[in-house]
Formats: sequence, structure tokens, C-alpha cells
Amino acid sequence: MPELPDVEIFRRLAEKTCLGRLVSEVPVIDPGMVQGVSAANLRRHIEGKRVASCRRHGKVLFVEMEADGALVMHFGMNGSLRHLAPGEKVPAHTHFSLGFAEGDWLAYLNPRRIGGVRFAESTERFIADTNLGPDALDPAFDRASFAEALGNGRQAIKTVLMEQSRLAGIGNIYADEILFQARLHPGLAARTLDEAARGRLYEAMRHVFETAVAAGAGAETFTEKLPKDFLIPHRRPGGHCPHCGTALRTLKLGGRTGYCCPHCQPAG
Repeated sequence: MPELPDVEIFRRLAEKTCLGRLVSEVPVIDPGMVQGVSAANLRRHIEGKRVASCRRHGKVLFVEMEADGALVMHFGMNGSLRHLAPGEKVPAHTHFSLGFAEGDWLAYLNPRRIGGVRFAESTERFIADTNLGPDALDPAFDRASFAEALGNGRQAIKTVLMEQSRLAGIGNIYADEILFQARLHPGLAARTLDEAARGRLYEAMRHVFETAVAAGAGAETFTEKLPKDFLIPHRRPGGHCPHCGTALRTLKLGGRTGYCCPHCQPAG
């Protein structure tokens, strides 16, 4: 599933290819992927408008228009963005595109059709209305804010990390990585974490996301770009801990299957 690093990479692609440009055409190949508005109204909001900025909040990408409002993209389980040169064949599973007068396109792909695109009158209002918590990489989201967001409940810390209303951007795969780097077992109750553990978890979150974005590594692809001491390249049945060589253990929390090292991340 695309998580914060993936969507940040998509944001940079959109910014590089679309910023300041006039959208001349908005082909909606699959109207079923348009949410909250008709395909015709979506085109009306975007066609003939310039792209003012490209912003990410958690796992959501906002392509903001100069005339107010934003195209909102959620990538579901395996959505992505592709920039297509003039004349380049449209890839399979393309549901929506932004077309430019020069003949190139920014294509939204989504093979499993989970997620979609919509138009929001205001990015800030959309974030508030959908109850998204602070972005995990927002510079203003400091240690103290993070510690407060975790709360002191009985929920497993991995489940807490993935609650988008607490902090936005962490999914199943990167939650495993963050906890591995912090040497914390995914099943520990949030209430058991002291100040030092919360600080360690915060630093691990920043380190993991910043490293993944800098490397251009997504959650399920390009794992060879990640450092060898990251869990993700070994996160599979039969995988072993890159630190101590112990066989990784699987566990299910919140209906999601995860991985941890029983030696480096003790449950007690």
C-alpha cells in the first residue's frame, strides 16, 4: 500500500511536471474512480486552470489550482502516478489524467481500484473534514506533539501508529520498520512506553521516512534502495533480522499481518 514515502515521491513528480502549467484536458477514463462529484464537474473545476502547488498530507496528494480548490488523490492499495511523454502509450489501469498543451500527461493508475480522485474546495477543510491527524513529517510535529498523539491507552503501539486520525502517513509496512528501528515490539501497549521510548520512536519515524524518501524507495518496490539494516527488504516469510540473524516472526494486529524480530524487539 502506498504510504508516506510513496506519496511524497508522487508529490515531487507532480511538482516537477505540473507546477505552474495550464491543464488543457482532463480525460476521465473510469468515472467510477471519481468520488464526491461527477466526472463532468471534476473537469469543470480543473480544465483551463493552472497548477499552483502540489502538497502532501499523510498518504493523500493535493494538486492545488490557482483559481482555488484542489484535485485530491488517494492511492488505495497500489495506486501510482506516471508522467507520460507526448505520444507515449497510456498504461493499463490508467483511470484519470491531467493533459497539457505540449502533449504530455500526468496519469493516475490504480489496478485494484481502491482509493480514487475528488475535488476539494479547500485543502485545509478536507484535512479537517476527513479527521486526518498531523502529517508525520511536518516540521511542526515535534517530539512533544508525537508523544501526546500516541496517548496512554491499552491499544498496541503498532495499531496506534497506523491510526490516521492520530498522525497521518504510517501504514502497515512502515509501522513495522519504525518499530524495528526503535527496538520496540509491535504489540506493546501505548501506555507502557515511557518518555525515552516515545522519543526513540519519534526519531525512528523521522529517520525511516527521510531515508526512504531520499532513496526513492516505496513501500513494496525499490526495496533494494533502502539501507541493508532496514527490515523492509527482509520482511517476508522466511526472512531473517538484518541485525542479529534471528528468524522474523509474524503477528496480526488490527487485521494486518506484520513482522518483527523476537530478539531485537522483545515482547516484555
